Amino acid sequence: MDPAVAVNASAPLESLDEWESDVLERYPEEGHQFRDYTADVRPTVREFYRLNHINQTHEFVKAKKAKYSSLEMGKKSVWEAMEFLNTLVDDSDPDTDATQIEHLMQTSEAIRADGHPRWFILTGLMHDLGKVLCLYGEPQWAVVGDTFATGCRYSDKVVFSEFFADNPDAKVAKYQTENGVYEPGCGLENVHLSYGHDEYLYHVVKDYLPEEALYMIRYHSFYPWHREGAYDHLASDKDRENLKWVLEFNKYDLYSKVDERPNVEKLRPFYEELIAEFFPDKIRW
Repeated sequence: MDPAVAVNASAPLESLDEWESDVLERYPEEGHQFRDYTADVRPTVREFYRLNHINQTHEFVKAKKAKYSSLEMGKKSVWEAMEFLNTLVDDSDPDTDATQIEHLMQTSEAIRADGHPRWFILTGLMHDLGKVLCLYGEPQWAVVGDTFATGCRYSDKVVFSEFFADNPDAKVAKYQTENGVYEPGCGLENVHLSYGHDEYLYHVVKDYLPEEALYMIRYHSFYPWHREGAYDHLASDKDRENLKWVLEFNKYDLYSKVDERPNVEKLRPFYEELIAEFFPDKIRW
């Protein structure tokens, strides 16, 4: 099946306005305010972003990419990675206390219920597996949370952007212009986003999943771009074309957190078969 075709599914979203309309239609009576980073946010969330914004420098990002993109952390099956991840509690997330496997299945089951293709369902199941970096010894501020561009001026659309004042890059003049070290329209693949699970998992799965899925995985935490329109001057036409897939995925990643917790063992046979359709028994991490 062409990756762009979904059986009995709505077309991918073309704009932020469509995104808002779609989620309001999907949850008209929910009343839950997701991504609420106001004064009532948990102290651990605020402290997470303070550490993240202070420590994620341009050089730090390049060093982590060099360390992990070569995939030298051993081989595991996808399901083994899911079980490995399940001990993690994400300090950046203000919206849920579900286990990691439960959140992955909440996402994938919501995608499945809407009739999307099997590669899309699998993307939902796997999208946060890059968080295993925390279990390799990386601090959470280097793995989870919203991502942002480094090497250019910080956007005030990033949550808790006030903390950037204490990042050493704030004092580097070449990093604090609109384009910074980049050329306009250079493409997001050439922009060093703050390091995290999105970038790591992209390298793990890039040889196995279609381009639409790779955009969902690599940029689903890049809220300043896909939710707020920041940094678009660095995006390419290909990035803008695939933005609709990131938006389509995001409604399931975020709004599935209100759904009933899944029965993991009951669903496991379906997902093991789905994983085997796209991946060998063991893959490099």
